[in-house]
Parts: sequence; structure tokens; C-alpha cells
Amino acid sequence: MMVKSNGASMLDCTIRDGGLVNNWDFSVEFVRELYASLSKAGVDYMEIGYKNSPKLLPSEGVGPWRFCDEKLLKETIPEKNFTKLSAIVDIGRVDEDDILPCEESHIDLIRVACYLKDVNKAIALVEKFHSMGYETSVNIMAVSNALEPDLIEALEKLNESNVDIIYVVDSFGSLYNRDIKYLVEKFKMHAPKKKLGIHAHNNLQLAFSNTVLAAENGVQFLDSSVYGMGRAAGNCPTELVLGYLDDPQYDIAPVLDVLEKLFIPLREEVEWGYLIPYTITGLLNEHPRTAMALRKSENKDEYRKFYDQFTSVETMPTEK
Repeated sequence: MMVKSNGASMLDCTIRDGGLVNNWDFSVEFVRELYASLSKAGVDYMEIGYKNSPKLLPSEGVGPWRFCDEKLLKETIPEKNFTKLSAIVDIGRVDEDDILPCEESHIDLIRVACYLKDVNKAIALVEKFHSMGYETSVNIMAVSNALEPDLIEALEKLNESNVDIIYVVDSFGSLYNRDIKYLVEKFKMHAPKKKLGIHAHNNLQLAFSNTVLAAENGVQFLDSSVYGMGRAAGNCPTELVLGYLDDPQYDIAPVLDVLEKLFIPLREEVEWGYLIPYTITGLLNEHPRTAMALRKSENKDEYRKFYDQFTSVETMPTEK
């Protein structure tokens, strides 16, 4: 059953999160065509990559969308259409001097990704970007591992900052509907001045369900990616969210066109989506990096052995 969007905004993060699958090795033509299709589909934002600094991160073998140089952005999308552009930065990996004022940039929204321990650093970045004219968000990663007192303290600080949006991020794809509902209520209670967002991973095949539940409980910013492309098990699929939101702004047809033309062939070259190793890390609330390493090994389908590595007493770390 579709529902009215109730002011929901879609943010497609295919290039940024999908870049974790192929080292951000998308051609200019690929990104340009995706942007055109998302604009025709009425998607509110396209996250075109990271805005981290090559001075602070290795750049060898990494595509340009890891850094999003302004010259490249303007060459790729000479004329912006309906869809705004966003980029994300990591604490300790962004040089503030690399960020132009918003009026000189193609970027409209800068999202700051952080763990709870770095929320003060995130707020400092937000205040800087806000003063430069950007829309801003703070994406609290690994929220499934958060201790409630720490989460409440962080939310209360964010509520008094200039950040526009605070995101619930299911980094490990381990959250169930009940967890999303609980967290959304917690975020609303302790950050009532702010808009909320949801970024869901699909380890347990719940990314779309969790996104729908969040929207029905007042979350306004919905992250997704075309064909679910994203790290490991991937994200909530853009095409599903377009079909869910009963709003004349949105049209699934242009995304189906680009999905058929670009993403079906790409899926033959690189792997993402629901796979058993990612299910295991999701069930156990573990980061998917170990599952990603397994999928690149000769033993990529040894699921039971992989599971036993996490659950058998003999292989678990011992206390000293």
C-alpha cells in the first residue's frame, strides 16, 4: 500500500555508497546519465560522492568520486536540473580549505559521517559548512552499537547545533523494524528541532521495510540507491522507494531506463546485494568488512565455516 510522501525527500547515494563496491570508478558519462535520470524521476538529491581530501587519503587506484573536485563536477553536470547534489565527508579526512562557499560550488548539501565519539568534531564541521551556505546533515554511524546515554547526549548536542538533518544509519544492516521504530522515537524525543533521515543496509533483506517504517513514523529524508548498489549487501533500492511514495513528483520510469542500460551490465562486473556472508554479519551485528574479504577469497562460499568463526568459543577472542 502506497502512502503520501508527507514532505519526504529522496536522496540517491548510488555513486557515493556504490563507489565502495568499485572504488568509485564510474565514468563521467555514467554519472551524467544517472543524474539526468534521477532528475526526470523527481529524486530530490543525488549524492555524487565524497568530498574528502586526497591530501589526507591515498588516491592511487581510486576513482575521482572519492574526492569530488569542483572542476570535475561542473564538467560532468554543466547544468543542474531538478535534483540537488550532495556529498559526504568523514571526520579527519576532509580539509576545510578545499570546500568552496556554497554559492561557488555545485554541491548543495554536505553530510558529515561520524561515530558517536566524534560528534563534537562533526558539529564543528557542520557549523563551518552552515556558515558557508550549505544544507547539512550528521549521519551517526553504527547506531546499532550505541549506548543509550551516549546517544541521548549526542542528540541533545545536535539539537542545539545548526545541523539541518540527523540520520539514523544502520551501518551493519542489523536492525529490525522494532529497532528502527525505537530509534526514530528516541531521535525525535531528544532532537525535536531537527529533520530526520534513514540510511539502511540490506544484510537482512530489511532495508526497504525499515525505510518505509521510518517514513511512516515521520522520517523525512530517505536514502536509497539504484538497484540497491552499495557496500556489501547494498542499500534500499531507489526504484522501490519511487514506487512506494504516492506523490506526483516521483516517476519510476526514468530510473528503470537507466537501471536497464547501466546497472544490469555493471552487476555482471562487480558484486553487491544480498549474500549469505552479509546475512551472517548482519545477524551478528558485525561490520561487513570480514564478509567482503571472504567474497574476494577462494573460499567465498564456505558459509558455515565463516559463521563458526564468529560463534565458536574456540575462535572467539579470549579475555586476558
